[in-house]
Amino acid sequence: MTPNLNSSDNLFVANLQSVSLEKLVKSKLEVLFTQQKEAQVELNGLYSIVMEQVERPLLEIALRAYNGNQVKTAQLLGINRNTLKKKIDTYKIRVKKPI
Repeated sequence: MTPNLNSSDNLFVANLQSVSLEKLVKSKLEVLFTQQKEAQVELNGLYSIVMEQVERPLLEIALRAYNGNQVKTAQLLGINRNTLKKKIDTYKIRVKKPI
């Protein structure tokens, strides 16, 4: 049995100006590990799951900020445009076509 990582039941709502993303992620992961220990279940592939849940929305929001322009989005993220394209394909992200 794998815990539902999409559940936000235990994620506290915080003012993002005063709480870093790192602290929010750490808090959520601590809850996850506590739940895993209490349920006595194995977690497998956690790294990939966490990376996808952070990376996908980052890509979606960055692409939206540049109206789907992959060159500008890649520059913003500090990655190669080909890498961005591969991630878009991997996550099956719909990209708004630039006008």
